[in-house]
Amino acid sequence: VQLVESGGGLVQAGGSLRLSCAVSGSIDTINGMAWYRQAPGKQRELVARITSGSKTNYADSVKGRFIISRDNTKNTLYLQMNNLEFEDTAVYYCNADGTYLGGITYDYWGQGTQVTVSS
Repeated sequence: VQLVESGGGLVQAGGSLRLSCAVSGSIDTINGMAWYRQAPGKQRELVARITSGSKTNYADSVKGRFIISRDNTKNTLYLQMNNLEFEDTAVYYCNADGTYLGGITYDYWGQGTQVTVSS
């Protein structure tokens, strides 16, 4: 599975951005996909996750502001980020977890995309 993020950039507080993650490879083995972020000096944290059955969960800090979705026809994962705050500044990573035939599990990451929110 290969993951390529895009859509990051610089935005003012209160603005919006949409991140995209193009997925290729053994897509039918994916169990769930997620967005994580890592701010300078902080640990990587889960932002939002969506399962193959479209069940979603969000970090408390982004509930009501961010929306995770997937377009299976385009093999793309999205993160719509609204009402951005300075504290949302971080590198955002796309993640996919799944199981290959034979039961081998995997956990893949994209290269990351920078989101900077100016106050």
